[in-house]
Amino acid sequence: MHAAIHKTLTPEIHKRLASVALRHEKADLCLRNGRIVNCLTGEIEELDVAIAEGFIAATGKGFDADETLDCDGLFISPGFIDGHIHIESTLLSPVEFAKAVIPRGTLAVIADPHEIANCLGTEGVEYMLQASRDLPMAIYFAAPSCVPATHLETSGADLGHREIGALLDKERVIALGEMMNFPGVTFSDPEVEAKLQVARQKGVPIDGHAPGLSGDSLCAYISAGIDSDHECTVVSEAREKLARGMWLFLRQGTAEKNLVDLLPAVTPATMSRCCLVSDDRHPDDLMDLGHMDYSLRVAVEAGTDPVDAIAMVTLNPSRRFGLKYSGAVAPGRYADLVLLKDLKAFEVARTIFRGRTVAIDGSMTADCVAKDLPSARDFNLDASALDFSIEAQGSRARIIGVVEDQIVTENLEMQVPVKEGLVQPDLENDIIKLFVLERHHGTGNVGKGLVKGIGLKKGAIASSVAHDSHNLIVAGCDDNAMQHAARAVAESGGGLCVADAGGVMAIIPLPVAGLMSDRGLAEVRKDTDRVIQAARSLGAIPRNPFMTLSFLALPVIPSLKLTDRGLVDVEKFSFVPLFC
Repeated sequence: MHAAIHKTLTPEIHKRLASVALRHEKADLCLRNGRIVNCLTGEIEELDVAIAEGFIAATGKGFDADETLDCDGLFISPGFIDGHIHIESTLLSPVEFAKAVIPRGTLAVIADPHEIANCLGTEGVEYMLQASRDLPMAIYFAAPSCVPATHLETSGADLGHREIGALLDKERVIALGEMMNFPGVTFSDPEVEAKLQVARQKGVPIDGHAPGLSGDSLCAYISAGIDSDHECTVVSEAREKLARGMWLFLRQGTAEKNLVDLLPAVTPATMSRCCLVSDDRHPDDLMDLGHMDYSLRVAVEAGTDPVDAIAMVTLNPSRRFGLKYSGAVAPGRYADLVLLKDLKAFEVARTIFRGRTVAIDGSMTADCVAKDLPSARDFNLDASALDFSIEAQGSRARIIGVVEDQIVTENLEMQVPVKEGLVQPDLENDIIKLFVLERHHGTGNVGKGLVKGIGLKKGAIASSVAHDSHNLIVAGCDDNAMQHAARAVAESGGGLCVADAGGVMAIIPLPVAGLMSDRGLAEVRKDTDRVIQAARSLGAIPRNPFMTLSFLALPVIPSLKLTDRGLVDVEKFSFVPLFC
């Protein structure tokens, strides 16, 4: 399985490593006077590290080397690994993502590209594979298991078990991505079962996605071979899933912050099956807070032992995904190392990938060159005839209720104002319109709903990032503003936009499948700040209103969501009418 990855340590390389360890040959590089974070024992060791051929040959004292680096008391940690992330959600291309996280100490990620796969299918996954080759970090992928995520929406592609099998044969595709269709698992849907069987036959890990699943249903889900979950929000749920044999992924993303709440489930008995992950991280958080270094800070500030915390972003994910050459400062492992100034702020002094320094004091020193790849565009929407009116079929409606810092929503029932037969926004009660427009096939599908908790007092916001099918989602108080925002996004081939009745106020073009920019983190960050500031000037409440907006179309997260095909009661896994 994945021979190109697991046969990197050849007999010739092993012979060289053994010769260095036995002091018969010089190392390529020796790190002296550092303090090794030994996640295998939970200890800090004052030993040197001898490196050859991109691997750690030995730890000890007195190695000769062609090059010596005096660490001057810095902590030598394994390179950080994010066990679950969607790179597309950073709005960055893989190369720009790498530039952003390598200086923060991240040297490997397991990315689930189901965002771009829902737009472009296997072509989108191939794009991500090609765009992430030959970078000074390891980007592995999980084959997207749910494209489309459900039958309740229209995505740009449909990946069946044959396509999944073909993807799992590709180098760097090392797992089956999060299985969101938990009803399909528990009730043995034939196609879902076929995808799971392909993964089982190939012996790869199968990631889960089972928010709130418990008891017999949870057991049925796990019995399919699914053994991780990143959707826990309360400690009782986390404990139950750990007790049933799952890996617990403690998530600290932009829209979902569950790490601190779940830490009580991390005990000496369970710690080896716990990983810190980001899932989704927007550009402003990536630049201001960081990546896995941020998760480490949060965990340690909440009382986690620093070495245990580091194990949850190094050794544990390496074991979870079978990355046997990663995850520890030990002989025979990759020389993927992070030199830390302390174990509290986790400030990174130097990042070393395969024995070569790639970043120093927050700046890249290695080249990260963007690939010249075919266009990955996907936008097929007639923006010339947009209608954002909602005909009233009563005065009481189902309303999606936003929950702060979570992607779960409330299923509310409230009175709504009606004028001349049309539903009106209720600004006093923070109720505005929400539309989802199909953008992949030109079907003309339009889902109409209402949302409470966005906070807009005027204008509209629109986004082509709308999990998981990524149709065009628009929220607003004013039909003209909604038309301006939607049209601008469509004409840009995707993006995030804020508009008022007079026109566009701010926009971030996302030309790569309507999900990612083709520019660097600093530029995307500036544009992100601009659209968020514009949204807030119209009254938006969430810290990142676009991240909040993007999850309102995700019909696998309770409780009420909107797709291009209509309003979805997630707990019933079926459509419900807007009006009660």
